[in-house]
Amino acid sequence: MIIILNSEISDTQLDALISHVEQAGMQTHLSKGTFRTIVGLIGDESKVSSDQLRTFPGVEDVVPVLPPYKLASLEAHPQPSIVNVAGVAVGGSNLAMIAGPCSVETEERMHSIARSIKAAGANILRGGAYKPRTSPYSFQGLGPEGLEFLRDAGREVGLPTVTEITDVRNIEITAEHADVLQVGARNMQNFVLLRELGRVKNPILLKRGMSATIEDLLMSAEYVLSQGNPDVILCERGIKGFDTITRNVYDVAAVPSVKTLSHLPIIVDPSHATGKPDLIPHCAYAGIAAGADGVHIEVHDCPQEAKSDGPQALLPEQYAEVMNQMRAVASVFNKSISESTGAIA
Repeated sequence: MIIILNSEISDTQLDALISHVEQAGMQTHLSKGTFRTIVGLIGDESKVSSDQLRTFPGVEDVVPVLPPYKLASLEAHPQPSIVNVAGVAVGGSNLAMIAGPCSVETEERMHSIARSIKAAGANILRGGAYKPRTSPYSFQGLGPEGLEFLRDAGREVGLPTVTEITDVRNIEITAEHADVLQVGARNMQNFVLLRELGRVKNPILLKRGMSATIEDLLMSAEYVLSQGNPDVILCERGIKGFDTITRNVYDVAAVPSVKTLSHLPIIVDPSHATGKPDLIPHCAYAGIAAGADGVHIEVHDCPQEAKSDGPQALLPEQYAEVMNQMRAVASVFNKSISESTGAIA
């Protein structure tokens, strides 16, 4: 951390500032220039508050040297993390291919879609049992029954499962039924929920909020990491923009950007980013080329009957073709699709 002082600071004020920092257990290094004086702090930056330091007379600014997301940063973990999802490796050279319907609708349909995406080569099955919807009158999910349908479908085909968690009251039952708990864009900064998820053993799939910066996303991951859960997978799913051609703005540059800042794996979700089936394939390929550790795509056997997000879902046969192309793209970058061991929750 560096404290930048203004030219009018007195010796008494400087001594008070240095005394405060050293009492917190840090060392100081004073550097006086012609126009500006700075104080470098050496030690654990968490012991002092940058906001509090700014209140001292003569302090012009405080510049952190380390990022505020300490546990999520590369400084804390120089090697890329690999998250184990019930035998499926996510990160490094291993790609997670997550597929399934937006919502769990019926037992029969969930099993049918699970079989089709397994045959295509997906390694994680998704489906929403609790659905946070913009309208309170829209389909809100099947709740516990949906969790059972998802779990049973995953067990039948030997795929781990991921589903969204929206409420701290549902953490226990959701963690019992699903292998990965997903935090959706609307809850990315639900810090109470994030803290509680930091205490579970399941990996957490954390989606970027609709208006969140990359640092916001990493700070949200920090909430989970700080409570002891090291298994966080980030997800770029599109952010708000002004153009209405696509549902959201697919920020593919977020993928390599995160790689320069954090050790956490990051996947892409071109389904929510674009909202259009004809755009999903090329955006999926672009995500892999940019360095993504996986791709999340919604698949439904009859989008016209889907209870949520039907227009953005691929048909099973379309998904199978996209999977073939994703394999080809992945091979160019020496990546492969992880195989499921069948070690299902």
